[in-house]
Amino acid sequence: MRLRYTKQPDSFSAYLGKVWDYRYMIVVLATRDLKIKYAQTVLGLVWTIIQPLTGLAIFYFFFHFLVAMPKVPECGYVVFAFSGMTAWYFFSYIVYQGSNSLISGQELSQKVYFPRIILPLSKVVVGAVDLTISLCLLMVLMLVMNVKPGWQILLLPGFVAVNATVGLSVAVWLSALTIRYRDLQHIVPYIVNFGIWLTPVFFPTTIVPDKLNWFLYLNPMTGVVEGYRWCLWGYSEFTWSYAFGLILAFLLLIAGTVFFKRQEHHMMDVI
Repeated sequence: MRLRYTKQPDSFSAYLGKVWDYRYMIVVLATRDLKIKYAQTVLGLVWTIIQPLTGLAIFYFFFHFLVAMPKVPECGYVVFAFSGMTAWYFFSYIVYQGSNSLISGQELSQKVYFPRIILPLSKVVVGAVDLTISLCLLMVLMLVMNVKPGWQILLLPGFVAVNATVGLSVAVWLSALTIRYRDLQHIVPYIVNFGIWLTPVFFPTTIVPDKLNWFLYLNPMTGVVEGYRWCLWGYSEFTWSYAFGLILAFLLLIAGTVFFKRQEHHMMDVI
């Protein structure tokens, strides 16, 4: 008679402890990604400035020449739209790169042990570098447009953390699913690009009919975008009703981490 011993799966708290023990890997992977991202490019970090400005120019042209420009607060449309884009691009980067992180990092995963959730987590750090540059550019635009921030700007780091949480809540689920269903890596960009039109990035929430406010409150990125604007110039449309969507994203992140933990034992077989 042969006895077979199997290791019991880690508890949720023990798993989080392992992630904490390997937190240095987040910096290692993020540093590697940044070097790869800007290797052999003439403009380097300048691309991080060019990309959002190009997007801003396209949407400004769309709303200024093709459709009626939505009425926005006294900050002006350029600052209004760019603040929303800054939050959205951080979210979309985490979702894009995080969802494909297990596939792009499969070679490393086969050589070195670390909790695989470190891979999508490292994308937050890379995205935060781009976010910092975009926020600096936004401050310059505010200075040019004579938009003065209030005391609320001290709370902006909190909304940046919430922004990262919302992105991770999606990326963790998608990364665990994409490793099995590879077609998702082609579908996700279309979903995210469509999602920007369901979030008040380029338009104020005041143009949304009252009967659809429930959708705004359930969309976590609405609260993030409006939170950025409230922090930057005291935009008064931010209400605590957006907390529903933010709480939903937090619960989604916890559930996604549990799901990821359960799937991690089978990921190497798929890879």
